[in-house]
Amino acid sequence: MGTNIELEEGWAIILNQIRKMVNIIEGLPESPMDGTIHATIYTMCTERDPFDYSKDLYERYQGVYNDYLSCRVLPAIQQKQDDVSMLQEFAKRWANHKVMVSKLCRFFDYLERYYIPRRQLPSLKDIGFSCFREIVYEKMKVRVRDAVLVMINREREGNEIDRGLVKSVLEVFVEIGNENGKDSLDYYVNDFKTAFLSDTASSMLGKLLMGLRL
Repeated sequence: MGTNIELEEGWAIILNQIRKMVNIIEGLPESPMDGTIHATIYTMCTERDPFDYSKDLYERYQGVYNDYLSCRVLPAIQQKQDDVSMLQEFAKRWANHKVMVSKLCRFFDYLERYYIPRRQLPSLKDIGFSCFREIVYEKMKVRVRDAVLVMINREREGNEIDRGLVKSVLEVFVEIGNENGKDSLDYYVNDFKTAFLSDTASSMLGKLLMGLRL
């Protein structure tokens, strides 16, 4: 590898390492990663024009999430037929995604420290979270919410449920809005809590009306 790296040459090296990382996170057989991704990104961001590819890498960083979430994560969740399996996959994929975001932020750290502040762009973590929210969360939130409400109602009726699973899923509603260094409960309130309170009130009203009929 010479001092200057062409865009496509460097990106091929980066993608190869990212594929390894994704397979490792998902528990698939994979050879260990090496340090080429750090050196490649650093070189591609610190050379003078026309070999400074900071802008290109920033844009392609988001593309990594878009492709992965659209092609692998969302289909894996949607193909689950029963509610419990779907919720398990949803929670697992969010947990994996947070690991992926953490690792990619470290790999592309030079962009975070120099390119992003100078141009006042969204942080690498914010991009990672917003991609999951737009591609996966927004498409699944209603089905996920309804499945959780069903489980909660089953427990109210005296049935045993997987409380750990419910907690893990609710954490997604809480954490999905954590951007710009702030913890926001807006998504939890708007996408789950409001429906939960409405469902609770409806259930209580239904029991009251049944009692009146008696």
